[in-house]
Amino acid sequence: EEYRHWAMCQIHYALGDGGHSFVVGYGDNPPTSPHHRSSSCPNPPALCDMNVLHLPTENVHTLYGALVGGPGSSDNYKDSRENYVNNEVANDYNAGFQTAVAGLLHLCVKGE
Repeated sequence: EEYRHWAMCQIHYALGDGGHSFVVGYGDNPPTSPHHRSSSCPNPPALCDMNVLHLPTENVHTLYGALVGGPGSSDNYKDSRENYVNNEVANDYNAGFQTAVAGLLHLCVKGE
């Protein structure tokens, strides 16, 4: 029970209970400029190069449901494509996040 509560608190924090969602397109104040090439590139035939990375604008495409790296050890976070440490979208922690969400949903549906 203690571990389930801890897992649920972690998921709720990622979804924005702390005032800032770390899931693109979800919750309060979600990331709009994740470090993710295909979501930041303009539509073809426009050129997508390293200059796009440095533009201080929101990404052209919304990567709904993607978890970014999240805050640092001091709870600091900057929503910038150039901030790959805290704002990158990667398979390793997105897989864990989706698994945890699915597990909690399963327990909820079973009434556990």
